[in-house]
Amino acid sequence: MQRYFIDRQGSKDQFIISGDDYHHIVRVMRMKAGDLIICVLPEGKSAICLIAEITDEMVVANVVKWEEGTSELPVNVVIASGLPKGDKLELIIQKGTELGAYEFVPFTASRSVVKWDGKKAAKKIERWQKIAKEAAEQSHRSRVPNVTEPLSVKELINASSKYKHKLIAYEEEAREGETSALASTLKKMQAGESLLIVFGPEGGLTSQEVSNLAANGFVSCGLGPRILRTETAPLYALSAVSYHFELLG
Repeated sequence: MQRYFIDRQGSKDQFIISGDDYHHIVRVMRMKAGDLIICVLPEGKSAICLIAEITDEMVVANVVKWEEGTSELPVNVVIASGLPKGDKLELIIQKGTELGAYEFVPFTASRSVVKWDGKKAAKKIERWQKIAKEAAEQSHRSRVPNVTEPLSVKELINASSKYKHKLIAYEEEAREGETSALASTLKKMQAGESLLIVFGPEGGLTSQEVSNLAANGFVSCGLGPRILRTETAPLYALSAVSYHFELLG
């Protein structure tokens, strides 16, 4: 059953769907009155709905049954990625959303080859957010992760104060065999708490960046004995979080 994140509710038990989702329902899926879809509100409530009417501009869907439960991780994992080359960040956002990431915070690291173009910012962020929305629909998430505008390392540090737990995925720790920081952090986390994990770009984080982060409450951790690519490491970490909280018990 197709899933749509809706920000417009006609009444308590009715949804009004327009824009891209209207186009997807009518032009791509070629649905008709009587078909069933799932509508999700911004706060995460979802309902099985029956399409009651299709006009030239909107789809009207009536609630058949409000759903219970959630597919969200019990903790809020925020992925901070040093801006990578090409479409690697799009992959991180797409697959990271499928794996349960709460938010994505790109940042400009010293070794980021890609330089952030402020003139193209709005369009770029809109694309990233669209990728997150489509991935959330596909993976039956209850919410769409937010994708922020890229920050500087200083801005990232300033913003980090709102997160309960803070880690740095640092390849030097992996080389030295560090294996406990991630596991011990997950063991002490409680449901609803937040975890910010910082990942470097292709060339990794500099020792100065790591020192600055560590001075502000971040703990360095390894992600196993192998050195992972910048687009692989966040997915490994999210998988580890899912295993710990959703499968281990």
